[in-house]
Amino acid sequence: MTISPSLSPDCGNCFALCCTALGFARSADFAIEKPAASPCPNMADDFSCSIHNRLRPRGFRGCTVFDCFGAGQVVSQHIFAGTSWTQDPSSKSSMFAVFKVVRQLHEMLWYLAEARQRTFDPELAAAADYLSEGLAASAQGDAITVLAADVESLHGEVRALLMEVSEDARASYGAEGRQTPDGGLQAGADLMGADLANQRLCGADLRGAYLIGANLKNSDLTAVDLLGADLRGARLHNADLSKALYLTQPQINAAEGNPNTLLPPRLTKPDHW
Repeated sequence: MTISPSLSPDCGNCFALCCTALGFARSADFAIEKPAASPCPNMADDFSCSIHNRLRPRGFRGCTVFDCFGAGQVVSQHIFAGTSWTQDPSSKSSMFAVFKVVRQLHEMLWYLAEARQRTFDPELAAAADYLSEGLAASAQGDAITVLAADVESLHGEVRALLMEVSEDARASYGAEGRQTPDGGLQAGADLMGADLANQRLCGADLRGAYLIGANLKNSDLTAVDLLGADLRGARLHNADLSKALYLTQPQINAAEGNPNTLLPPRLTKPDHW
């Protein structure tokens, strides 16, 4: 049986792959423009970040939001056996390409682990286990195995299962009957800056919704589907997200909150809260 990889980043055992493989444009999240497959100028020789404790004030908020779901150390220490791209420059393009795929595989594993825990249906639980086995095997293979993964098809399979689990988990809250007349509380809704404070939103489907700058203070988001929802700048002070569906660390890192914000056990409160 394939052993499930750790889905939490271990930056000390990574060759700064998020700071090199990925590119970003100058914006409110990044103070400079950096092409993909190039090292960030703030990267030190030992692959650490020279401004790690000052990223936000220096204009690199995007770096504090990112999470590789543990892909960095797997690629660095397992797939490439601890030999960095600086030690073996010929591995650079392959390592960076593998990292991008493994991160996606690990993110899907993250979601499946929650689906497995939240479902009441033994068949859905078995399906989650089956998909997880395949994803973990691909993520722990060699570079050729990783790059051969049909990521698009896997995304489709995982998404279908996540949606089915979500529908079952939300059904008991009668969320459909509480939709606003204009359909505001629905998947993909534009709720940027919306005032949703002090509300019981339990069971709502906000998958892929734009919640940028939304006010969710003191609200109960139990069983709210937040798969892919954009929470940049969302105000989560005193909100209860402890049993929200498909919430990830990058989403929380991009939001605002306080010590009284309740999060699922797998997530941690960001330093800027």
